[in-house]
Amino acid sequence: MFDLAIIGGGPAGVSAGIYAARKKLKTIFITESFGGQSTDSMGIENWIGTKNISGPDFGKMLEEHLRSVAGDSLEIAIDKVTNVSQGFEINTESGKKYSSKTVLVATGSTRRKLEIPGAKEFENKGISYCASCDGPLFSNQDVAVIGGGNAGFETAAQLLAYAKSVTLLNRSDIFKADEATVEKVLAHPKMKAIKNAVPKEIRGNKFVHTMIYHSGGTDHELKVSGIFVEIGLVPTTWFVKDLLPLNKIGQIIVDPKTQRTQVEGVWAAGDSTDGLYHQNNIASGDAVRALEDIYLFLRAK
Repeated sequence: MFDLAIIGGGPAGVSAGIYAARKKLKTIFITESFGGQSTDSMGIENWIGTKNISGPDFGKMLEEHLRSVAGDSLEIAIDKVTNVSQGFEINTESGKKYSSKTVLVATGSTRRKLEIPGAKEFENKGISYCASCDGPLFSNQDVAVIGGGNAGFETAAQLLAYAKSVTLLNRSDIFKADEATVEKVLAHPKMKAIKNAVPKEIRGNKFVHTMIYHSGGTDHELKVSGIFVEIGLVPTTWFVKDLLPLNKIGQIIVDPKTQRTQVEGVWAAGDSTDGLYHQNNIASGDAVRALEDIYLFLRAK
């Protein structure tokens, strides 16, 4: 029986793991990989104390820090959780089971898929959800980015290093990305942005060649060979749907003072929660707050 089970290897999970190790809680740390969504980024510039670090290096840094403090109290399992039941018993894809007095869910979120005609058919045939993975494949080609948040503009910035041109489509007339990022990216001569543009259909033969979007009351054709989708995230909470109350978009409902869920003994931190803001540094802070409360909860028993 473990004192605590931490699920997730991003900044929230690793921050929690480091604090759990320092507090000598008997902990099982379960994750498929380290770094979370940030491993897809070419450059992270807002992780406090680090001016710039690539996504893969960020993941390695988190893992190295966690392993350096693991000691005898923290066990690390590279595995995928399939279910958490009352009690608490954690089941994994490899068939292993772990029992714990408390649980911290820090599994973040995954990319939301584009759901228009042609999107499913042309996934990995011109439609991509990872610019750092697939960007170089579109060297000297015209590409589009769907999404006007920070992720959309960061993707566009990456693609400008390879593509002939980059066109960003934003559903509204206001970009959600930081103003400094918007200004910097739009200043590039190969960059164009279209506001109030709603994607309608993807067309192609073996690969994408056209995107249809609606703007100004009419449909328009955009000739591109690559489409990079950045339209938000879906919380990775499916494995606790029978255990915890979730909001309408699948986020775990928490008390912002303690990160406690509505089930005693379970906490959640980071992008899987209904917190107002989601960033790496915020996720880390959520986890530290949760660990302080978990420690008091366990020691008060």
